[in-house]
Amino acid sequence: MKQLFDDVSLACSKITTTSYSSSFSIGVRCLERHLRGPIYAIYGFVRFADEIVDTFHDYDKQALFIEFKEETWKAIDRKISLNPILNSFQQVVHTFGIKHELITCFLQSMESDLSKKTHSDASYNTYILGSAEVVGLMCLHVFTENSKALYDELKPTAMKLGAAFQKVNFLRDVKNDYEELGRTYFPGVNFSCFSDAEKAQIERDIELDFHEAFEGIKKLPVASKFGVYVAYVYYKTLFNKIRSIPSARILMERVRISDTHKLRLLLTSYCKHRLSLV
Repeated sequence: MKQLFDDVSLACSKITTTSYSSSFSIGVRCLERHLRGPIYAIYGFVRFADEIVDTFHDYDKQALFIEFKEETWKAIDRKISLNPILNSFQQVVHTFGIKHELITCFLQSMESDLSKKTHSDASYNTYILGSAEVVGLMCLHVFTENSKALYDELKPTAMKLGAAFQKVNFLRDVKNDYEELGRTYFPGVNFSCFSDAEKAQIERDIELDFHEAFEGIKKLPVASKFGVYVAYVYYKTLFNKIRSIPSARILMERVRISDTHKLRLLLTSYCKHRLSLV
């Protein structure tokens, strides 16, 4: 039965999500059950693309990425793939009408990581759009469950949430990106002499993204609101922790939220959600 293969494919996407991101996985589990599978499928797809360009150092990344990109479009055209991650992703694309231009934009940003090491203001904004904002829009297709009117209304804030998450990731992962991958995402920043003033300027931009994103979270349907809010709380807490430390420490360690702290945040978020404070 094809359904068994589809179930196995989705299980692979779920394993990918839980293995690579405990925080994101908790947010997904806070969605209503029928929305979890599609979000696992989207995460699995974007994670595999990201892994090719970030970690497969002993292999021909360019060849692997081209192959992955070609197999993505074949999966979407054929409505099946022997790659379980792509098989579950193509199902979501068709079920929720995810626009092909979102996928193209995402793949372009990922592929740019193979060659581009620094960014101008223009290329930085293009990268954020492709690597994060369009992923937020893919998820929004699922969260709004084919309601075009609601999707159009929440589109700007979903993009801001994706941007905020990605920029926090950039700050958190500066040490690895700069020292191991030789990348600098923030325009005009030299991390060999990264200052508190430069860090504060980046943080003001992220704070604005979070502020605008929260207005959209409040308008999400009940089925998705709590899960997205939990992810927002986790990332906002991580951001606040990063903001509290000096710029020099950013290059020395990867800031984390402990599992105990995550549990407290989850319980607090649940109480606020139940009391309709979100």
